[in-house]
Amino acid sequence: MAELLVTGGAGFIGANFVHYWRQHHPDDGITVLDALTYAGNRANLDGLDGVELVVGDICDTALVEGLLADRGIGTIVHFAAESHVDRSITGPDAFVTTNVIGTHSLLKAARKAWLDTGTGRPHRFHHVSTDEVYGSLGPDDAAFSETTPYAPNSPYSASKAGSDHLVRAYHHTYGLETTTSNCSNNYGPYQFPEKLIPLFLLNALHGRSLPIYGDGMNVRDWLHVEDHCNGIERILLQGRIGETYNVGGGQELPNLEVIAEICRTVDRAFAADPTLAARYPDAPAARGEPTDTLKTFVTDRKGHDRRYAIDETKIRGELGYEPRRTFAEGFAETLAWYLANENWWRSLLR
Repeated sequence: MAELLVTGGAGFIGANFVHYWRQHHPDDGITVLDALTYAGNRANLDGLDGVELVVGDICDTALVEGLLADRGIGTIVHFAAESHVDRSITGPDAFVTTNVIGTHSLLKAARKAWLDTGTGRPHRFHHVSTDEVYGSLGPDDAAFSETTPYAPNSPYSASKAGSDHLVRAYHHTYGLETTTSNCSNNYGPYQFPEKLIPLFLLNALHGRSLPIYGDGMNVRDWLHVEDHCNGIERILLQGRIGETYNVGGGQELPNLEVIAEICRTVDRAFAADPTLAARYPDAPAARGEPTDTLKTFVTDRKGHDRRYAIDETKIRGELGYEPRRTFAEGFAETLAWYLANENWWRSLLR
């Protein structure tokens, strides 16, 4: 039996990981540490037995030290982060505080608990990061690998790059047993509706515009959150200490194609289920009209990276990781989840 501390475990990816780990490792103890800011939600952990939510800030080093010592925690899975690029452009201070200072706070607490007073007890500090730290790719550039030089272009990605470097430094300087994963764009259940997939999905249901930045040809690799959780599980159980692993979905798509798939899937859902028209009368699909009539182009955002792509050779070869879904399959599952969990997302829109 292991004891895990999952930071940011009431947020989107963190909560999905907690559900995944509870399902696949039912004997392990899980403590979630989450500040419950706008993107954290107690309801994301509903229905989970043996999971305790501690409301607190990762910058509170003493709190983290106490949790590690009192609960015999030997694994930290660190998701807690400010992650929305647009918010980082208008308010970068919070990103530096949470992503850099907060990560350092966790590292200090882990070093004290596991090395200074723990005499080197078996442990793992896994840090969850983003492919955005690598910057932007041209249309013909090779995909990001674990050796791609860092070149962050937004306050968000710069703060995540700083946290990545701190994790690396604590391994090489102090011997802390760390791993890091840099993932591509996640989507799936429990995602706060400021990100592209849930925002466009809910806008489509309510007949609101689908705002497309620039020419819509920015390219991202799309990763279903459950596939991401599977990748993290493999890193925790089999990954080499001190190593970084890139986790992608193998679905490199321009935003226009992503939005087209959202529109097609919503249209098919309304055609297959007549009750949706009564539930969402403002949706074009409720009137038999195509959802893509809601598309509109808006001014591109500042520092908008053109293309991200993940080279998964390392995690596939070393750990046997492979994403299980195409984007079309993953989005169809995601739409079904949002339609079945209307109370969850409506509570966020009040």
